[in-house]
Amino acid sequence: MSTTAELLAEAVSASKADSKRSESLYKQILSSTEPSTHEANQQTQTLRDQETALVNLGQLYRDQNNAPGVAEVITLSRSFMSSTAKAKTAKLIRTLLAYLNAIPDSQKIQMAVLQDNIEWAKREKRIFLKQSLETRLAGLQLETHEYKPALALIDTLLTELRRLDDKMILTEVHLLESRVYRGIGNLAKAKAALTSARTAANSIYCPPALQSSLDLQSGILHAEDKDYTTAYSYFYEAFENLSTQGEDDGKALSALKYMMLCKIMLNLPEDVTSLLSIKLAVKYAQLREVESMRSVAKAHQARNLADFEKALKDYKEELSSDPTIRSHLSDLYDALLQQNLLRIVEPYSVVELEYVAECVGQGRQSIETKLSQMILDKVFYGVLDQGRGCLLVFNEPKTDEMYDSAIGTLGQVSKVVESLYAKSVSIA
Repeated sequence: MSTTAELLAEAVSASKADSKRSESLYKQILSSTEPSTHEANQQTQTLRDQETALVNLGQLYRDQNNAPGVAEVITLSRSFMSSTAKAKTAKLIRTLLAYLNAIPDSQKIQMAVLQDNIEWAKREKRIFLKQSLETRLAGLQLETHEYKPALALIDTLLTELRRLDDKMILTEVHLLESRVYRGIGNLAKAKAALTSARTAANSIYCPPALQSSLDLQSGILHAEDKDYTTAYSYFYEAFENLSTQGEDDGKALSALKYMMLCKIMLNLPEDVTSLLSIKLAVKYAQLREVESMRSVAKAHQARNLADFEKALKDYKEELSSDPTIRSHLSDLYDALLQQNLLRIVEPYSVVELEYVAECVGQGRQSIETKLSQMILDKVFYGVLDQGRGCLLVFNEPKTDEMYDSAIGTLGQVSKVVESLYAKSVSIA
């Protein structure tokens, strides 16, 4: 009978040529048990081989995009995990969950696996593993926009973590809470949660990856407040840290895109080109995500609404997938449309709505709505004559200061009369 080490070596060599055979061998290793009469060293080696087989089988299923397979491996691993140290258990389950996370469109399976393993961790009284899994589950619920259950889970977690005084996980959960509140549009609570995260982070050594996540969230919240200068500085810090680590290019690329967005929103689109020439940004310069932001910057610099719409259409996936970029570009589009409309209507006292719509390449109904909004916001003074289909533009009315002066004079006279009346009463 072959030993687990021999079976493992055979499975590894067969993994590329015959994945079915490799899968069968890994399962054979996991199901094998060493008699209690065997030496302790041999039992330890068997456990080590089984751990390697678990990880390799998870990798095999990950490469095949087999999410149910990875979920099965995690379930199979429980009998093995019961006989290992708790620290090793947490590391092993995190590794297998990372493999599951790498499979596209596997969120529902991940959530089911996490909930199942959380219940198992509760039964086994593995508190720290349970908290780690619950944090991951809350993150998945945020990704799938299930904000209500995410907040309920975070509230429970925070109560436990404050009692245990685990600052590291407390920082992560407060950051997660901030992202959830930002997702539902409650910026006040998002800022409060981020402040709590930074307070917890200040009392411990904060890993660079976590510090970068805090900086990213700070930048996003400042951008929501239209404070793009401060937001840019946070995004730059995050981009510098993430690029130096070289661990997560996805987050580094997001930080770079946010930096470009801030330059565009500050009406400095010409700075986007110089931004991409810095040493850390050069390797991202040719990526489609960066090219999408460069196209938006060019359209904004030229004040060309047609080019802006073309960029939004050509790079729809890159510009719409990120809610931060999507919301700010929507504001930018409105501002650009407003500037174009003002440029068209300002030379006229009466102008046809059809002509205005034709000039900006929009439908008449949307142009009517935008012009009425601009009139109500007092961007310019005018009236929409829908019967004639025209816009009547007026000069800005000049306020007559005589009325203010008259009111002021009457106020002073009133004070004098009251003073005289008070004196007359005292004399009498």
